Amino acid sequence: MTKFALYVSLHAKPGKEKEVADFLRSAAALVKDEPGTITWFAIQEGPSSFSIFDTFDDEVARQAHLNGKVAAALMEKAGDLFEKPPQIHQIGILADKLPA
Repeated sequence: MTKFALYVSLHAKPGKEKEVADFLRSAAALVKDEPGTITWFAIQEGPSSFSIFDTFDDEVARQAHLNGKVAAALMEKAGDLFEKPPQIHQIGILADKLPA
């Protein structure tokens, strides 16, 4: 069972909402190269509110993702795209339903 996850809250600067959405769509390609990332979702929660939710089987994979290309690109663009730094929450999963 997948037990480890990240939830990242993102708040776009005014006028940067489309750029944030485009950036998140483009990040999906980078995650495909991460064998330890089980699932990855880019979510728009409101007009300027976005998040990322991803899951991992172990802490090693989660840390590899946090030190990987997507995280680096996110932090590189943070000052330009977001009102405040991304809020990264390392969370545990109690139960899941994943495709077989």
